[in-house]
Amino acid sequence: MTAATTALSQRLRPVLAAIFLGAAPALVAIPAHARGPEGIADVAEKVIDAVVNISTSQTIEAKGGDGHGTMPQLPPGSPFEEFFDDFFKNRKGKGGELLPHKTNSLGSGFIIDPSGIVVTNNHVIADADEINVILNDGTKIRADIVGIDKKTDLAVLKFKPPHPLTSVKFGDSDKLRLGDWVIAIGNPFSLGGTVTAGIVSAKNRDISSGPYDSYIQTDAAINRGNSGGPLFNLDGEVIGVNTLIISPSGGSIGIGFAVPSKTVASVVSQLQQFGELRRGWLGVRIQTVTDEIADSLNIKPARGALVAGVDDKGPAKPAGIEPGDVIVKFDGKDVKDPKELSRVVADTGVGKEVDVVLIRKGQEETHKVMVGRLEDNDKPQPAAMKKDEPADKPVTQKALGLDLATLSKDLRSKYKIKDSVKGVLITGVDGASDAADKRLSAGDVIVEVAQEAVSSAADIKKRLDELKKNGKKSVLLLVSNADGELRFVALSVQ
Repeated sequence: MTAATTALSQRLRPVLAAIFLGAAPALVAIPAHARGPEGIADVAEKVIDAVVNISTSQTIEAKGGDGHGTMPQLPPGSPFEEFFDDFFKNRKGKGGELLPHKTNSLGSGFIIDPSGIVVTNNHVIADADEINVILNDGTKIRADIVGIDKKTDLAVLKFKPPHPLTSVKFGDSDKLRLGDWVIAIGNPFSLGGTVTAGIVSAKNRDISSGPYDSYIQTDAAINRGNSGGPLFNLDGEVIGVNTLIISPSGGSIGIGFAVPSKTVASVVSQLQQFGELRRGWLGVRIQTVTDEIADSLNIKPARGALVAGVDDKGPAKPAGIEPGDVIVKFDGKDVKDPKELSRVVADTGVGKEVDVVLIRKGQEETHKVMVGRLEDNDKPQPAAMKKDEPADKPVTQKALGLDLATLSKDLRSKYKIKDSVKGVLITGVDGASDAADKRLSAGDVIVEVAQEAVSSAADIKKRLDELKKNGKKSVLLLVSNADGELRFVALSVQ
């Protein structure tokens, strides 16, 4: 036996002894970290009485296919004839017309105050004639709406407690890390009191469902009926409100989304205090800073929110913010993109004076802005354009894959362009050009080239020649549609 074989034998001796002595299971025991957290049961036991089911009913004015409330007609002998007779027999009037009837829906919610304050999703209680809260012990109590916010899909309810209640507190969703364990409790498929667990799959997820998207994504099983229920951390704190899922089948496939507690706590506080949301408002129309736009504005790396228009009645106007500015910081918070600016402005208190850091023509500037209040019914207004002198006779030129013409009265009438819109008209677009890819079209008006106003096709040609001479690879255009709505477009000059 060689020395190496002897050494191996000596190392295996304790292992073989353990097997013969019956201790082999210790060699294949599952590590603790692979079994998941052991505190899930403790958390569930602690908070489950604060989770409620939400039951709603709504009266539906039933109408048939002819719009006069008659029962749908089936072919004689149809296998569904008996089913339809049973379904509609209690819903028909004397003349055979369908009568109004009630529909019911179920969701989830959670108690945040022992006085009977409940948080849920707005879509759970939307258009309901009656809302009931069902406690974990089965007690059913009528609830009233304190306030709703459609933009974050949140609602606050209030009911009169029949006995002392268990409530839960909000945690700090900003402290969540990818991979942290989370627990969802709710009423999936009307089963009630269901506990599922998973991890945080992603943060700040934007799925384009609303203006303030910043969801927590989790693989904890969330199904229909979980909407409005809480997502807990392992300390038993609410760090999100389960709101929606992505699923072709309607069941959980491990992609669920929750509104983060940071957003929820702010919305709930205002709904309790005012019965409505009072969001901050800057009064600008913004768009993404693409790599091409960043290059044309000498911004490295691409970041911030590009101001495409300024509302004449908004807070940004008197603060000196202009179209073409790129906002990179708001109230001390870095702005990475337009969505982030929208969220941080909305979360800022109305009437608060803040510093807005922006980049204008390559230079950083700081402006003081008094934040206004966003009115939900208000629509962004296009920036006001100064009136110029009457345009010269049309002169047509080609540049950047565009057919350009100086605006005339006839062209303005032909393309239905408002009098307030000034610039150079696009009359045609080369389908193989960069301009076509950027969705420029006939009837659009170029207002500025490289942040300088233009009034003729010759002006554009001159500016492009200057940019090429200076080695620029792209040019930033300020473009207006016929109604005066502005946007920035970066085109290659090569």
